[in-house]
Amino acid sequence: MRKLVYYIGVSLDGRIAGPGGEFGFFPQGDEQQAAAYAQWMNGLYPETVPTAYRAAAGVADAPNRRFDTVLMGLGTYRLSHDNGITSPYAHLRQYVVSSTLEPDVDPAVTVVASDPLGLVRELKGEADAGQDIWLCGGGRLAGTLLPEIDELLIKTYPVIAGSGIPAVDGAFDPTAFDVAERTTFPGGATLTRLTRRRPGGTGRSQ
Repeated sequence: MRKLVYYIGVSLDGRIAGPGGEFGFFPQGDEQQAAAYAQWMNGLYPETVPTAYRAAAGVADAPNRRFDTVLMGLGTYRLSHDNGITSPYAHLRQYVVSSTLEPDVDPAVTVVASDPLGLVRELKGEADAGQDIWLCGGGRLAGTLLPEIDELLIKTYPVIAGSGIPAVDGAFDPTAFDVAERTTFPGGATLTRLTRRRPGGTGRSQ
């Protein structure tokens, strides 16, 4: 069965963006360190680079390595929509969870008005399921989908935001994950992969 993977960048205090949706404050080191970090990350998960920027990132023809589907909330989708890009990940199946977004916003985007948990369970259970599902934001959607999140890919940056959008915004529901691997970069950023701890064991078996 395919997995739902929450792949996101966060500050040290768990914010994925500032109060107004700002995300340019995440430090990635000096110019050389930032370039090396971007090259490594884009090579690892090329399908997470928005379609419009894939050529500049050097991954225009790169195949999808981990994900074939992307799921996002309205706030995350608005980052591209408000800049005139209605199909930000044209190389993936795209789902936007929103009760207010027009359903015909783009032929390549499926708008889901309700029951995101049902959607995820349906996607996981597809008979011809391919690669995993990338949950790319935002915090409220992650809170709703917490029961179905199988893996976390957390890019942690050495900065405290002080306020902003939390990585997970939902009801109090302590959910254990196990660290499977961690990579630290010269600029101070860290990528940690965590797997959900299942009853009677750990999440380490893949």
